[in-house]
Amino acid sequence: MTVLVLAEHDNQSIRKATLNTVAAAKNIGGEIHVLVAGQQAGAAAKSAAQIAGVAKVLHADAAHLGEFLAENIAALVVSLAKGYSHILAPATSNGKNVMPRAAALLDVQQISDICAVESADTFVRPIYAGNALATVKSRDAIKVITVRTTAFDAVAASGGSASIETVAAPADAGLSAFVGREVSKSERPELTAAKIIVSGGRGMGSGENFTKVLEPLADKLGAAMGASRAAVDAGFVPNDWQVGQTGKIVAPDLYIAVGISGAIQHLAGMKDSRVIVAINKDEEAPIFQVADYGLVGDLFQLVPIVVEELKK
Repeated sequence: MTVLVLAEHDNQSIRKATLNTVAAAKNIGGEIHVLVAGQQAGAAAKSAAQIAGVAKVLHADAAHLGEFLAENIAALVVSLAKGYSHILAPATSNGKNVMPRAAALLDVQQISDICAVESADTFVRPIYAGNALATVKSRDAIKVITVRTTAFDAVAASGGSASIETVAAPADAGLSAFVGREVSKSERPELTAAKIIVSGGRGMGSGENFTKVLEPLADKLGAAMGASRAAVDAGFVPNDWQVGQTGKIVAPDLYIAVGISGAIQHLAGMKDSRVIVAINKDEEAPIFQVADYGLVGDLFQLVPIVVEELKK
């Protein structure tokens, strides 16, 4: 039994989501291989070879793999699939984009967003926005799986000594083309990797209030900024701040929810946080059911007080 993990990387370094996915692969058992597909991604392949528990790194390098287009990456995965019992990827935007296509091409059913491994063919995954857990057993010869990274502790990024094997990439499928990318630049930590997150909801009232009220708190704590879907849909903040079922799944050491009522969809994205603090004027808000600490009152008065206390 051999497990293939599709690496998440930026062509230079391996992202933490890959380390969480390798941890899930270790729970399955067997030898672990990591696929690094990209353009001029030799540095990423070398980083992957250092990951604890990895036996081999497969390095596919081609111009049409550089932007991680689903059609080309899925074709590569399928070309390698016969040698593996399991193919895993993080349940990130890239993983969710590639793996369903690969599963369809292999004529197997994908097992999405697993949060636990019971055996080599049995997995646990959340359903109903995380309000229930389903135990799923698969009889497919090749199991195609995406991993909820917040559910598995990352393996060590160093200490391994895997061999690196170059593999040929299938020709460009020609079904899609990369046009451009707009990346929001920030000195704050990346949302999915941050240890502290300060999030705002509809109760913030405007994007200006995110800047005036929440940013000083985030600055003081060295935190990433997040938001509920309601705040994003209202245009208060960018889409990449969204935390929740249709946004990013996070599990920081500290999650501060300000003006967020706590709809099921939002809770699905942050309820695995180690400590949750909620600030809301509605004492009946669902967020208080999962919060470790709660402040009931006007956020525009309470947050500045918290910031002043932190300065002492």
